Amino acid sequence: MESELLLNKMMMKNIIIYILYGVLLLSCKKQDEWLEKKSGKSDIIPSTADDFQALLDNTDVMNVGYPAIGIIGADNSYVLDQIATTSGTVMERNAYKWAQDIYEGNLLASDWTNPYKVIEYANVVIEGVEKFKTKDIRLLEIKGSALFFRAFAYYQLAQIYSKQYKETSASSDLGLPLKLNSDVNDLPQRSTLKETYDQIFKDLLEAESLLPTKVDFKTRPSKPAAQGMLSKVYFNTQNYQKAKEFADLVLARNIELLDFNILSTTVNFPFPTIRNNNPEIIFYGETNNYNFNNRQNMAVVKELLDSYEPNDLRRKVFYRLNANGTVNFGGRYTGGTAFFCGIALNEILTIRAESLARLGSFKEAISDLNLLLKYRWKKENGISTYIDKSVQNSDEALSLIILERRKELPFTGNLRWEDLRRFNLDSKNAITITRTIAGENYKIEPNSPRYVFPIPPVEINLNPLIQNIR
Repeated sequence: MESELLLNKMMMKNIIIYILYGVLLLSCKKQDEWLEKKSGKSDIIPSTADDFQALLDNTDVMNVGYPAIGIIGADNSYVLDQIATTSGTVMERNAYKWAQDIYEGNLLASDWTNPYKVIEYANVVIEGVEKFKTKDIRLLEIKGSALFFRAFAYYQLAQIYSKQYKETSASSDLGLPLKLNSDVNDLPQRSTLKETYDQIFKDLLEAESLLPTKVDFKTRPSKPAAQGMLSKVYFNTQNYQKAKEFADLVLARNIELLDFNILSTTVNFPFPTIRNNNPEIIFYGETNNYNFNNRQNMAVVKELLDSYEPNDLRRKVFYRLNANGTVNFGGRYTGGTAFFCGIALNEILTIRAESLARLGSFKEAISDLNLLLKYRWKKENGISTYIDKSVQNSDEALSLIILERRKELPFTGNLRWEDLRRFNLDSKNAITITRTIAGENYKIEPNSPRYVFPIPPVEINLNPLIQNIR
């Protein structure tokens, strides 16, 4: 990450002023001032391939700060009463108990503003490249990167601020405001959910056709990253055939899984950082840091901890004991305090496995699961103690894969929150989550409107959007 940040500082120079004004749409009303700057200072408008690449290489914007409020709302962790009632922000405390009003007068939410900043950067680059009307490979690859980032940001937003995608209602359910240009005077209203996902698919499919197979840094999108993201989005929309097909494209390459036997079971963060190359990472992204998700504050639920088998190294590699006796999660693919939310091989394998099970190919599904788990199991004298799991039908395979997916990816971005929303459409796997805070009971039931967070008040004030009903 340090080498990329150095690259950013060297390349941004004059154009950083331009883009800072460009994102004012998302944080204030100084539109006229920004337009004056844009029209009067041609020297600070990005106009070359190096300029465009520099914008996308700003990792502090493009790769960092994606939504994490779903981690607080999901069922893999909890916080002690003292933290739940006095620590963190008002938004965190209210999200934790699935309150109707999570803001209580606070206007901003970085889970909303950060992805829209990414979208603004991407729009500037897309428009800039398209003005060239060129077939230059480098410029087209840069456009592909911008399209990927825009789609990635919209997907993250949709998991928090829109309903779970359902084919029968997607054309009427509310989606996101689709900002597809850098014009600060253009304040779009909310699209339908179908329009939101159609745009995500459109951007990703074009990105996949333009991006290179290999990139210098995993903070930059690649063709496998676009294919992995397409697999993830199709999976989320319950198109398991398409999810499998794009997972096939990713996994057809020579995949390298991380052997957990080489990882420390004592250090707080056992996974390699981005600069030390975790081979499973295809595209790097990380979430916001919330107080409730801090390693010393969050506590992993006993149900999840007890689900690991004795020789499963994930139990020892992922989790650490807190001073107060609770257990925290240190198995973050960022190699540090933030949660990883990018694209990695372990998630793609679980996507293909579950998709295969749902499509009736349970033997192939379990084969994928066994492949993954062999790298997670303890070795004795250099030989794995793992014994392949076997099932008799697709239902058995699906139940096992859903369990292992939760154990493998418990805090990968909002993934557990996403899965809970998706399971709500399937009565066999839908659950009710309950919490007791200072003696008071709270719960969120399947398909509850509380699975959709309210849009931050600052956005409603700036652009009168239809608010989510909770």
